[in-house]
Amino acid sequence: MFPGATQFAGADPAPAGLHIVTLLNSINPISWWKTARYIRAQKPDLVVIRYWLPFMAPCLGSVARLLKRGNSGITVQAICDNVVPHEQRWGDRMLTAYFVNSCDRFVVMSQSVLADLRTFTQAPATVRFHPIYNIFGDAVPTADARRLLGLEANANYLLFFGFIRKYKGLDLLLEALADPQLANSNVQLIIAGEFYDDPQPYLQLIQKLQLTHRVHLHTHYIPKEQVKNYFCAANLVVQPYRNATQSGVTQIAYHFNKPMLVTNVGGLPEMVPNGVAGYVTSTNPADIAHAIADFFTHNRNEELTKGVLEMKKQFAWEAFVKDATV
Repeated sequence: MFPGATQFAGADPAPAGLHIVTLLNSINPISWWKTARYIRAQKPDLVVIRYWLPFMAPCLGSVARLLKRGNSGITVQAICDNVVPHEQRWGDRMLTAYFVNSCDRFVVMSQSVLADLRTFTQAPATVRFHPIYNIFGDAVPTADARRLLGLEANANYLLFFGFIRKYKGLDLLLEALADPQLANSNVQLIIAGEFYDDPQPYLQLIQKLQLTHRVHLHTHYIPKEQVKNYFCAANLVVQPYRNATQSGVTQIAYHFNKPMLVTNVGGLPEMVPNGVAGYVTSTNPADIAHAIADFFTHNRNEELTKGVLEMKKQFAWEAFVKDATV
């Protein structure tokens, strides 16, 4: 059921000072009961549950219900990356309703997620933008990053980062790269992340658009320690999504002080204001191409990087946890 090569990040040790007890199995109801019993024994006032996918709703919703059984006094707060998934399937809303109705209050990561939540419940909720991912180490010099990835030293690079699914619009970016506005430029594309869709349509499109020499495929799981090389090698991070709520990729880009191009969907324009930290375009490949051409032709990197540095202040972890309980 898992479309990637692995779900595991590797043998990295747990963060210092954290004692992690692994109990929960999403498809084993016995583990749901054991997990709730273990948590209740700790006598917490508040339990925080991360929610992002309807598949997890039976598991997480059942644990939440077991925690609150018998007037336990436990408050359950959900942090929701998504309420309605990007790629909807039959039963998603029913499963989501089961989870949502087991919680007392919510933290959501964009106004669009809040709007989705309000179709299920009027329970207390607050909006907190996804905080910056700061686990990938410090930036490295661009020249070093490009050398490590086997890239040309002086080309202009776009980065498409993260797993590849239709809603993320990689095909739109490929069409933009072949647009007349960019066709004869030295703009190249790094694709870094696993295919969660059939790769053949994308590979065939690269061939059809004659982009083989301008597209660099790193379509495998990217270990944490290598992430910095991809972002530091790029000039502009591009998220040509067809739909979205918010994105962790945006917050990795902010960590490495990289301007971005996002499409006008979901909460992305909230996180990357147009003309400040990057570009907001339609999903039309010609519009995407126009913004990319503007970035390189008019040397927008310095001014947009200044905007990135200013914007990232509001995405600090301190801002996320301040008043994060409703």
